[in-house]
Amino acid sequence: MKDIDFTTGKPIRSIFLFALPVMASALLQFGYGIVNNIIVGRFVSGEALAAVGGVNPINSFIIGTSFGLATGFAIPVAQHFGAKRHKEMNHHAGNAIALSAVVGFLVAALAQVVSVPLLRAISTPEDIIDLSVAYITILYLAVPFQVLYNVFAGIARAVGDSRRPLLFLLISIICNLLLVLLFVVHFGWGVQGAALATLISKIVPCVCAGIYVFRYNPVLQIKKGDLRLRRQTVATQLKLGVPVAMQFTITSVGAMVLQRAVNGFGSSAVAAITVANQAESITNIPMSGMGVALATFVAQNFGAKQHMRITQTVRHVFVLNIGVSMVCSAILVTSGSWFVPLFMAQANAEIMQMANQYLFITALCYSLVSILFTMRNTLQGLGFTYANMMAGAGEFFGRIAAAFILTPMFGFVGVSFAGPVAWLFADAALLAIYWRKKTFADKTA
Repeated sequence: MKDIDFTTGKPIRSIFLFALPVMASALLQFGYGIVNNIIVGRFVSGEALAAVGGVNPINSFIIGTSFGLATGFAIPVAQHFGAKRHKEMNHHAGNAIALSAVVGFLVAALAQVVSVPLLRAISTPEDIIDLSVAYITILYLAVPFQVLYNVFAGIARAVGDSRRPLLFLLISIICNLLLVLLFVVHFGWGVQGAALATLISKIVPCVCAGIYVFRYNPVLQIKKGDLRLRRQTVATQLKLGVPVAMQFTITSVGAMVLQRAVNGFGSSAVAAITVANQAESITNIPMSGMGVALATFVAQNFGAKQHMRITQTVRHVFVLNIGVSMVCSAILVTSGSWFVPLFMAQANAEIMQMANQYLFITALCYSLVSILFTMRNTLQGLGFTYANMMAGAGEFFGRIAAAFILTPMFGFVGVSFAGPVAWLFADAALLAIYWRKKTFADKTA
């Protein structure tokens, strides 16, 4: 399989071909949560489903922050690859791996300390908190492997290979499915069994991706010396990675505040949001995949100083993603009636009504998501990762507004508008930054 060099050829065709495996990989990653939620909801209880779903904002805070760091670390790899500076590319790739290993273990240790206080801080219902604690205590042991996999996959994509990470995740999702059936359905281990299955299946793609990056990628030649942390390189990668991580951190704090408002409506509301978020996450995949491909395209062409190629392609992808969002909106409107029952042996009428309401309101505003993915990934590829942090701040204030203004005024409807308001605030920040920076490439040509 030949890696994609974005500095040559037809941009949209290359982006689309690169994005397809990224989309499939994202679908498989969401498959972890979907498989666990379906099996837990149908074979354990509705309370167990709410317990697994109720930890999502904390998961986003802990795992998303470390993922953001890994994403930022891979940006210089793509830029040096586009500039054909292979020595620097290998050095930054090795440094990213070593730095991610350190980050992964530190985050895992921190997660074990803060996760239970955070669950209580967001007023997790008493009938599910013990189940939530049992789930995350095991789940967060997977954080180092997840962070390392993300950086391995990010490095592979930076040099144009989006297909191997898909293969590794396919193996992983099959492993997860078999193990969760064994541990939850056969052994009856409940949410602990689901967490253990996820832990083991996170280790598998990490090992596979690591072997590929170190031994079998034809472009990368990472040597032992490249794995030694160097102060200047660490500073450069942290400068790029920290703002991306802050985007996830800030957004997740807002999500936790909103989750507290959701928890006030009881475990049925938590279960409804859990299921609806799964549907929303699936329809995000096409726009997210195009965004990841666009970030790699922009980074490689920025390194190659092909600035006009960047600006023209961003406009085309922007229009394409708007069209995709309209199709996704139609899917969301019709998904509740058949998607929600997948997660429960007997669909609760209250949960069904809440989930349908949430999905309908989300669908009405889904074009805002397409703008978010296009602008955020464009600026990220250019190295303006502080834009991620600004977008995260926008999402934070949007969710805060929903939790403290809309929810007291309109009840669960206010919760349902949290996503659209957050996207609107984030888009405003990103478009303002892009408008100021859109001539950056031409001026530095």
